[in-house]
Amino acid sequence: MGEIWGVSAAVLSSAIGGTSIGATRFLVGAIDPLAIGAFRFGIGVLLLLPLALLQPGSWPPRRDWLGVTGLGLLFFAVFPILFNASLIFTTAARGALALSTLPLLTMLVGAALGAEPLTARKATGVLVTILGVAMALLSGLATAPPDAWGGDLLMVAAALCMALYSIWSKPFIRRSGPIPFTTLAMAAGAVVLIAASLLRGSFAPVAEFGAPQWFSATYLGAFGAALTFYLWAFALERTTPTRVAISVTVNPIAASLVGAVLLGEPLSWNLVAGIVTVFAGIWIATTQPHKARVVSPETS
Repeated sequence: MGEIWGVSAAVLSSAIGGTSIGATRFLVGAIDPLAIGAFRFGIGVLLLLPLALLQPGSWPPRRDWLGVTGLGLLFFAVFPILFNASLIFTTAARGALALSTLPLLTMLVGAALGAEPLTARKATGVLVTILGVAMALLSGLATAPPDAWGGDLLMVAAALCMALYSIWSKPFIRRSGPIPFTTLAMAAGAVVLIAASLLRGSFAPVAEFGAPQWFSATYLGAFGAALTFYLWAFALERTTPTRVAISVTVNPIAASLVGAVLLGEPLSWNLVAGIVTVFAGIWIATTQPHKARVVSPETS
């Protein structure tokens, strides 16, 4: 049951993250990537902190502070800079496909570090989900700006940061719980991003913000940061990093469905086929044959 809750939380986290791509793309035209990250995670920390303080005794122990801070800088400072910068150079579709390499990177890095075993079934599921994302984004991948490859590489680098965070954070989450861990890690990244934004004068365009910009920034903080990454940590506490990471392929699917429902964009055949393929891949990677479950309780 814990595995089911973990995978479900990861899928929900990625679905909410998919809706955040539109808000990020909207804000990129108004402020730079540093300020976007500062708003997103600064607001996220403000929302999570009261919840963390209501859990006495669950705050990360002092011996974990350095490790949690380091992971926070990796995921909540370096990752958003790479992620937001990539969307300046590449399209949302290509960026989403590049980010969908996360489960592959997590699987390979996890196996190399001995964090979880590499199995044929898991590898098959990961590759099927990436194929599903490519199918869903088929029309969007056809066009790209001249320097799109640079943005694609930045997104793959962001995915690698996320893979390392997912693998290295599990023991910290087990000791303190998902909310306190996420709050402290996010605070470390937010402090760096806010300081860097102030030094660069990145907040200057905020004076020209209207209701749409403030709504986008608030949405990113409440849903794209606080809820999304709490659910991600909740999932990591209950299942393996690759099973959590594979859910990121739901991200572009959710973004496409939001566009179809709210913006009247056509629901094409390749999107439907991609959705089916992605969930088939998730099922393959997150389940085991009956015999495997009987022989050993080990999850992979």
